Amino acid sequence: MEQLGAQSRHYTVEEYFALEAQSEDKHEFFNGEVFAMAGASIPHNALAGNCFAAFKLALRGRPCKVVIEAVQLAVQEGRHYTYPDVMVSCDPADRQADLTMRAPVLLVEVLSPSTAEYDRGKKFNQYKQLPSLQHYLLVSQTSWLVEWYRREVGDIWSFTPLVEAEDTLLIPDLNINLTVAEIYEDTNIAPLRIISHEPMIPYGSSLI
Repeated sequence: MEQLGAQSRHYTVEEYFALEAQSEDKHEFFNGEVFAMAGASIPHNALAGNCFAAFKLALRGRPCKVVIEAVQLAVQEGRHYTYPDVMVSCDPADRQADLTMRAPVLLVEVLSPSTAEYDRGKKFNQYKQLPSLQHYLLVSQTSWLVEWYRREVGDIWSFTPLVEAEDTLLIPDLNINLTVAEIYEDTNIAPLRIISHEPMIPYGSSLI
């Protein structure tokens, strides 16, 4: 979901929860600052929906829960709360939760111009502190590009860009096998094109 600007005053976490309980709009919270969340565009909604539907199907019959957009994540209790576009959790407490999840194994954020830098930087650094988190996906709205970060042995995060139609998000532990083409299905977003900067050779010229 896209962020709007921060509200001018600082809030306690109790004030933030009271605001969320009475407001029709969602707000993220970080160190006393409250950020209103803008409505999603149709491409944004379609990308999140494609991921949600695929994950839901892959995890059918497994003790995991998939939620989309308007479910809160407690990144750090009392300090940081967000609304990821898609979350997967296999934690028993999260499967019973009504409002807030705390132990996701996979998070998806659909990038927008106003949030891309934040989602790659400060937000990702905060998400890394979640012990349960194993996979973080950033999905572009401007071209076919899925940035896949995953936690490796030694708490090292590896990075894999998925750009071709057949490139696959393969997570055996979650039974996920999803291609880039499937993520971008019915979005009208064009594949990433590589522009060559090699000089053109005039017609009829010799290469020798």
